[in-house]
Amino acid sequence: LPGRVRPGPAEGGTSNPSKRHRERLNRELERLAGLLPFPEEVVAGLDKLSVLRLSAGYLRTKSFFSESRDEKPGLLAQQLYSQTGRKAPLHLLIFTDLQALNGFVLVVTSEGLIFYSSHTIQDYLGFHQTDVMHQSVFELIHTEDQQEFRRNLHWALNPPRAPEGEPSPEVGKSLGSSAVTYKPDQLPPENSSFLERSFVCRFRCLLDNSSGFLALNLQGRLKFLHGQNKRSEDGSALPPQLALFAISTPLQPPSILQIRTKNMIFRTKHKLDFTPLACDAKGKIVLGYTEAELRMCGTGYQFVHAADMLYCAENHVRMMKTGESGLTVFRLLTKENRWKWVQANARLVYKNGKPEYIIVTQRPLIDEEGGEHLRKRSMHLPFTFATGEALLYQSAYPLPVFPDPFQSKGKTSKSNKTSHSYRGRAQKNGIDPSSLLGAVMQQDKAVY
Repeated sequence: LPGRVRPGPAEGGTSNPSKRHRERLNRELERLAGLLPFPEEVVAGLDKLSVLRLSAGYLRTKSFFSESRDEKPGLLAQQLYSQTGRKAPLHLLIFTDLQALNGFVLVVTSEGLIFYSSHTIQDYLGFHQTDVMHQSVFELIHTEDQQEFRRNLHWALNPPRAPEGEPSPEVGKSLGSSAVTYKPDQLPPENSSFLERSFVCRFRCLLDNSSGFLALNLQGRLKFLHGQNKRSEDGSALPPQLALFAISTPLQPPSILQIRTKNMIFRTKHKLDFTPLACDAKGKIVLGYTEAELRMCGTGYQFVHAADMLYCAENHVRMMKTGESGLTVFRLLTKENRWKWVQANARLVYKNGKPEYIIVTQRPLIDEEGGEHLRKRSMHLPFTFATGEALLYQSAYPLPVFPDPFQSKGKTSKSNKTSHSYRGRAQKNGIDPSSLLGAVMQQDKAVY
C-alpha cells in the first residue's frame, strides 16, 4: 500500500534480498524433501534438483492413482479394498513391496520418461529408485538396443522417423518432440493383444563386473496413463497416452548365492576423503554399527582390510577424476570384528558444479566370491612412486611391524589399548592419521 512502511529485517536476520530469497528457497526445498515417501537416509542424500525431479514424478504418479475410475479400478486397488474394506493409502498403491518378484516393475511413457520404477531395481541394476525416477530410460539402455525399445513404446511397433533433412533424435536421449500423440479412437482397445509386449534389452548395471550391462526380458503391455493433464502446443488438453507397464526380469535365472545377497544391498554416504557420514538401515544390519559409531572413527579406510587399501585407494582416485569408481570388491570390518566382503560402486555427487560428497552402493558377498575376486585382482602397485599420488598413503614411511597376533588372546580392553597405542605411535612418528598408513596403524591387530 502507498505510504506503508516496510518492516525491517528480524533481529539476527539479513537485509540482503538475494540471501533471504535463497534461505526461503532452501527451507521450502527441505520441507518438500521431507514430504517425499522415501526413508530419511535416502532423502538426506538428495540434491535440490533431485528433490524437484522426484516431487514432480511423485505428483504425476499420485495423479495417475487418484484418477477416478470407479467402473474399472486397478487390480491392486481391488485387492487392497477387499482386504481392508476401505481405500488403501496412496503410498501403499505406489510403493508396494515387491521383494518376492524376480525382477522389478518399470513404467515408461511414450516419450521414454521413467514414470515409475519399483525400489527393487537396485537389486538388479544397482541404481536406487531415486536415481532413475523421472529420468530418460534411454540413458540406461545399451546404444544398440535403444531402437528396439523405441519400437515397443509405439502402439504399432512403428515409431515415427524424422523427416528428411532433419536430424534424428540423439542417441541416448528421450524421444521428446519425436513422440506422436494420438486420440483414443486412433488406438486399438486397451485389452487388445496388439498392445502386449515381450522383448529383450540390455540395461546398464552397476553390479556387473564383466560388460557393465544386464540383459533383461521386459514383459507387459501398453496401457493408458491417466491423470497427467498434459496440453498440446495450442493449449488444448491432450487425452491419456499409452505407456509401457512391464516387469523386467534377468534372462539368466539368479543363483542361490545371488538370491541370498540381493536383498541386502546398502548405501553409505562419505566425505570426499571417504570419511563416513551416513549409512542406511540395511548397512547397519550388515555391518552392525550405528551411524554415530561410523562417524567417530575418522577416515573410512579404518574399516578396510589392509590388503585391500591400495586397491580401494586406486579406485578412489579414479572416482575423483571421472566421477565413478567402477566395481570395487574388498573387505569391510564389522562390529563383531569379522571381515565382510562387499562389491561396491562409488560415485561423486556434485553441488553447484563442484563435488560435495560420495555415495557408495554396496552388495555383500560370501567369502568364496570375495576370494575369487582376490585371486583375479592384479598384483601390481596401483600408483607409481614418481607421482604425487604416492603421498595418499605416505610411501616414504615403512610399514609398521605388527606384533605376533598369537602372543596374546586379544581381549576387548587390551585390543582397545593396542589400537590407541597405534594411534599414538602414528601421531608420534608424524604420520597423518587420515593417510592409509595411519589407518592401518589405528586398526586393532587382533582382527587379522
